[in-house]
Amino acid sequence: MSAPRLEIDLGQLHHNATSLVSRLARRGIAITAVGKAVLGLPEIVATWLAAGVGSIGDARLDTIESLVSGGVKAPMLLVRTPMLSQVERVVAGVGVSCNSEAVVLEALAAAAERQGRRHGVLLMVELGDLREGILPQDLAGIAALTLGLPWLRLVGIGANLGCQHGVAADATNMAELSALAEALEARFHIHLELISGGNSANLAWLAGGGDPGRINHLRLGEALLLGREPLGRRPICGLHTDAFRLVGELIEVKTKPSRAWGRRGLTSFSPEDSAQPPPLPPDRGPRQRALVALGHQDADPAGLEPPAGMAILGASSDHLVLEADRPLSVGEEIGFRPSYSALLRAMTSPFVARQCRSVSADPATPASLGTARRRSGS
Repeated sequence: MSAPRLEIDLGQLHHNATSLVSRLARRGIAITAVGKAVLGLPEIVATWLAAGVGSIGDARLDTIESLVSGGVKAPMLLVRTPMLSQVERVVAGVGVSCNSEAVVLEALAAAAERQGRRHGVLLMVELGDLREGILPQDLAGIAALTLGLPWLRLVGIGANLGCQHGVAADATNMAELSALAEALEARFHIHLELISGGNSANLAWLAGGGDPGRINHLRLGEALLLGREPLGRRPICGLHTDAFRLVGELIEVKTKPSRAWGRRGLTSFSPEDSAQPPPLPPDRGPRQRALVALGHQDADPAGLEPPAGMAILGASSDHLVLEADRPLSVGEEIGFRPSYSALLRAMTSPFVARQCRSVSADPATPASLGTARRRSGS
């Protein structure tokens, strides 16, 4: 297959999902697998479901609709607050959506009544990361509104941490979420099905012996896909961190000076507020440099881990500049391990092909949610 391409090991993804489903089940926690970084690729979604994941989540309604129309029968969770312009489609195609705005809840209720179907609501609470969520002191009022709309069903409450400011799950904010759930149940004489504690950023806290309390649900993406927790970029013991490999082809290999020369200005990818050209590297004499037919339009270069003995020197729209300690040749393919941001952009790029492989994964499944040292590039 031509390059650039993403090579996807479905066997390793199955192992990651099976392992996390089993480990978290022992803590009373269910998983929604969030496929937004891979555009809900059907092969990956099918792998997750075969591994025992109970529901699928995504931030994009188009992706969920595509999965449903393709025959996926699993419950779907819209993990981003619905747009007002899409409430009819949300009610028609999604069982449960995350919500934080009263006006959206009222619009969803009206759409649900028109369609004659109840819609599930997971109310998101702000616990400090300052992305989405209802402030804790306002939660009871929004819950009362939701319960007063007969075409809505209050499924539970949830929180999101780590995505905006890197705020970590800890004993304080997780206990607060549990307490808020119990306060709502006592006040309104209800039972909340889901207390959704967060995402892959919660796993390190659980690994350290954190008490989940009432938390019985997590929305996982990075841990399932890349086998690591996002706050420290640390691999999770027993999970595969190399299920994805972004492959590019070398289009130029030459020995060149290590320091640029001539009058300089900004580059196309310099920050908009830059006043000076980027700093020059030290002069290390002639070095082997290579160009990969891969750039910002295909992936996030800052999120690519090259093989051992190679370094990424820079990137433009369509070129990735490498330096290597071993001889290279034009036409040779180089594989990079992508980060979450690099994976998301590579999956979104129309220029990156995808190649799924069903390779058997290591059957060993450690019993803990510990972390291991970062593996070297491959």
